[in-house]
Amino acid sequence: MADLSAFPITRRWPAEHPERLQLYSTNSPNGVKVSIMLEETGLPYEPHFVDIGKNETWGPEFLSLNPNGKIPAIIDPDGPGAKPLALFESGAILIYLAEKTGRFIPADAAARYETIQWLMWQMGGLGPMFGQVGFFHKFAGREIGDKRPLQRYVAESKRLLGVLDGRLEGRDWVMGDPYTIADISMLGWVRNLIGFYGARELVEFDTLNNVPAWLERGLARPAVQRGLESPKRP
Repeated sequence: MADLSAFPITRRWPAEHPERLQLYSTNSPNGVKVSIMLEETGLPYEPHFVDIGKNETWGPEFLSLNPNGKIPAIIDPDGPGAKPLALFESGAILIYLAEKTGRFIPADAAARYETIQWLMWQMGGLGPMFGQVGFFHKFAGREIGDKRPLQRYVAESKRLLGVLDGRLEGRDWVMGDPYTIADISMLGWVRNLIGFYGARELVEFDTLNNVPAWLERGLARPAVQRGLESPKRP
């Protein structure tokens, strides 16, 4: 039986199955990257719902695992050298899980780095820009009288969608035939942009040639459907 007592977060979210990978997350676009990846790989894991609406990421237990106070974060009791490993940042976790399982990242070195390139593109552009659209279109930012911030982020989101659309020309997935962590990193963000954020018309989503079908293919995957619902809300 794995001993996770050295991790203070387990006092707030106790592990019923400490031998399994522990996931601390919620169903946000960043959070579901990791839950989808775990469902796709089939790794046994125990999900813990972290309520960001109640600022639970800013408590000392969560901050002991991620000092940046953001979900998702994990503890793998069977990390490198058979020792527990704690990780935060969704992109880093995706790479770790891909390398741990040998899945959803190409073995060929050049294709591997190309996949990581697209993952970094999502981390640095697609996610932050879509999140700003959500803030200024749906949340508190919509009350701001000056609409230039919204216009700026909508324009940049449209540009990024165009980049993704071009990449998908003649391809089912970002890397062609293989479905990879690049796709996993983007599915939740594109879904949220046109769904939860209500920005489908703003970004002219239905004028795109390839992204809508890619999104439909991704959301049809059973593991994606399960991952979008994990962790369960209380």
